[in-house]
Amino acid sequence: MKIRPYIPSDKNALIQLIESNVPLYFAPEEVEEYKRYLEEELDQYFVVEEDGQLLGAGGINILVKEKEGRISWDVVAPASQGKGIGRALLLYRLGILQKIPAIDCIRVRTSQVVYPFYEKYGFVTQQIQKDFWAIGLDLYDMEFQPEKK
Repeated sequence: MKIRPYIPSDKNALIQLIESNVPLYFAPEEVEEYKRYLEEELDQYFVVEEDGQLLGAGGINILVKEKEGRISWDVVAPASQGKGIGRALLLYRLGILQKIPAIDCIRVRTSQVVYPFYEKYGFVTQQIQKDFWAIGLDLYDMEFQPEKK
């Protein structure tokens, strides 16, 4: 398993990856948002590759004015879930964010389906908004607080 920076030629495989996670982890309308993110909004995005196949991806965004780092757009192939890919990708990005002195807090915005995963690594829910991502997919706004892990 190798984690490397995203390159534009990864885009089609990543679109298929996110589509394979609809509707359990992502709402159908989020696919278009993801495409826009890859084209216009990403700061740093990483893919997990094994034997030339993309098995997962996730990014970080740095909000300078807020002094905040965000874990963003995590996606793992359904057949590869539960095999440590999400963990490796999260720890890799936390390592990057924790080395940036201008960042005071690290956040992730996820759903009720995935928030227990982030809790295992020290994220604490700060706010919940019902039906935020889509009907039936609530926002769990979480902050990294490793000492409360």
